[in-house]
Amino acid sequence: MRTVTLAPGQQLTSEALHRSGALPRSVMDAAEDIVDAVREGGDEAVRSFCLKFDGVAPADFRVPQQVIDDALTQVDPAFLAAVEQAHRQVEDFHKRQVRQSWFHTREDGTLLGQKFEPLAAVGVYVPSGRAQYPSTVLMNVVPAKVAGVEKVVMVTPPQRDGSLSAYTLAAAAVAGVDEVYAVGGAQAVAALAYGTETIPKVQKITGPGNAYVAAAKRYVMGEVGIDMIAGPSEVCVLADGSADPAVVAADLMAQAEHDPMAACYLVTCDPELPGYVSAALDLLLPQSPREDITRRSLDEQGLVVQCATLADAVAAVNAIAPEHLELHCDDALALLGAITCAGAIFVGPWSSEPLGDYVAGPNHTLPTGGTAVFSSPLGVDDFVKHSSVICYTPEGLLADAEATQTMAQAEGLWAHALSVGLRRAKAERPDDPIEVACADATRTAWPAPLSEPGRPALDFSAKGEA
Repeated sequence: MRTVTLAPGQQLTSEALHRSGALPRSVMDAAEDIVDAVREGGDEAVRSFCLKFDGVAPADFRVPQQVIDDALTQVDPAFLAAVEQAHRQVEDFHKRQVRQSWFHTREDGTLLGQKFEPLAAVGVYVPSGRAQYPSTVLMNVVPAKVAGVEKVVMVTPPQRDGSLSAYTLAAAAVAGVDEVYAVGGAQAVAALAYGTETIPKVQKITGPGNAYVAAAKRYVMGEVGIDMIAGPSEVCVLADGSADPAVVAADLMAQAEHDPMAACYLVTCDPELPGYVSAALDLLLPQSPREDITRRSLDEQGLVVQCATLADAVAAVNAIAPEHLELHCDDALALLGAITCAGAIFVGPWSSEPLGDYVAGPNHTLPTGGTAVFSSPLGVDDFVKHSSVICYTPEGLLADAEATQTMAQAEGLWAHALSVGLRRAKAERPDDPIEVACADATRTAWPAPLSEPGRPALDFSAKGEA
């Protein structure tokens, strides 16, 4: 792992992190071409890209419900019990995020509030490749279901023989996925974004994927909602002299074994800890079945940040803004208030990051690449929309009319002032005909006459009704 040593008070720079946030132009171009082709060609285009990239294209993209249900009997009972436990705990956590519509009535009778509604249909992308990801199914489907989404559609690429992982399908059955389609890649994102003859259009797409999936999500953003543009996974371990080097090494390896591009950071104020961790890695790495991937990640993406003080180390962590943060420190809970930028925070030596990946309850779909500076984990809020509710009384209108007209005048929007002014005049003189009230409807906030220079004055009364 590369090492950066910071002087007392020195800030960790983005250059030191060697992050590459932007998707290559070649990847964006390829994904855009695929999306455009699917938008025009529908199922036929999807099928041609499936054959090209996956080597297989089912005659019918939709997976029969019986196949999904049968997966429950094809997996190890211990795995199924684990998935059901994870489902219960993830569901319990996300139920606590549900927001209710609310309304407030001012003293003048004006009603204000927010009305929350679930999205009608969402698409969940579940990758396959180096591993299978039933946990991804739970973390994307459960908050959507808790939010009240009517239709949750899952897409996942098939294997070369056309089959899908029984573990992924079993998780889909437990989570309550409504429809599953054996389609992956940028073509799956395009099909969800625009709809095809057989794959329904959705309102939002969530879930991780490779660079082409990420590029496709970025391209269709605005046509549909997306959760985030996910980059390589990452962990940051903040540790002092109380940390167990073998545990720290295991936690770094747990992230590194995901992908050669996974980023692992060790931030410490203890000058001896990095050496102990390195020695532990030398012992543990040869025992890993994924040694090559894990070693490449640590060698190419790993970084040790040596700080002078714990306060400097916390500042470095906030500069990294990691997806996962582990606190291996004395009185770790006391540091929580100082951490301002992290996707998920694992407090204390017993809080293993894989617990959060699978069963703890909080969502494991987290901001990567430093985006925890401004974004948050996936949750129920990502699957709902809300409308503002505004209901004025005559008394409320009179309380706010003058300020509204004054601001409309400042912005040069005559009809804005007129819209409020007509109501103001009617509220002040409810028994007068509207045509009488119109003549001075913009008074107090619009000193100019209703007519423009050189034009006849507007005669509202002659029109009978405004």
